[in-house]
Amino acid sequence: QVHLVESGGGLVQAGGSLRLSCAASGSIFSINAMGWYRQAPGKQRELVATITSGGRTNYADSLKGRFTISRDNAENTVFLQMNSLKPEDTAVYYCYADRGRYYWGKGTLVTVSS
Repeated sequence: QVHLVESGGGLVQAGGSLRLSCAASGSIFSINAMGWYRQAPGKQRELVATITSGGRTNYADSLKGRFTISRDNAENTVFLQMNSLKPEDTAVYYCYADRGRYYWGKGTLVTVSS
């Protein structure tokens, strides 16, 4: 089992920034990749960003340039730096870990006010 705990969500004005964190614990060996999805009200969950164990990153096209994913291997933590936030970024952000199957955190709510 892999346990994921997200933090850093909250309310921010449009144009502001937030940094999300996801701490992994448990059977964290052989995790291939970690990353973030988000789900806005009434919408499907969508990929935000991924970072592999080797440090390769991938982003949703619409978020490139505003969001940055990084990881601290020593702390088993993944971060998502979100800049120039827009009201349409409002969503629950879920951390995931790919260890042959996906493990999910419970999510953290990001609300961007206009």
